[in-house]
Amino acid sequence: QVQLVESGGGLVQAGGSLRLSCVASGLTFSSYARGWFRQAPGKEREFVATISWSGGTTSLATSVKGRFTISRDNAKNTVYLQMNSLKPEDTAVYYCASSKARLRLDSPGAYEYWGQGTQVTVSS
Repeated sequence: QVQLVESGGGLVQAGGSLRLSCVASGLTFSSYARGWFRQAPGKEREFVATISWSGGTTSLATSVKGRFTISRDNAKNTVYLQMNSLKPEDTAVYYCASSKARLRLDSPGAYEYWGQGTQVTVSS
C-alpha cells in the first residue's frame, strides 16, 4: 500500500520557521518527482514547490521564493519543505505528493499519490 505521511506542521508566529517532512512507503520513490501543495479554507489547492526525482531541479511558487526551500533524501524516501519568514497568509493545510510526470509539476493533476496533509498556522 502506497503511503505518504507528512509531519512538522504546527502553530508559529509570523517571521518564524517550520520544517515539513513527508515520508513515502510502498513504492520506490527515487524515480518520482515530489511536490508540496497547500490549501487554505475556502480556497483551491495551490502549488508550493516541486523537486525532480534526482533533486537536481526545483521549482517554487512566486509567493514563497526566497523563503521556502524544497529538498529530498532518496535513501530515506523523504522530501522536506523548509519554511522561513512565515507569514499569516501561509496558513493552510500542506500536502505532499508524488508524480511520475516530467512536465506540469505545478499542477495537482500531475500527481498520482497524495498525503493526508499537515496543518500550518501562522499567527500575526
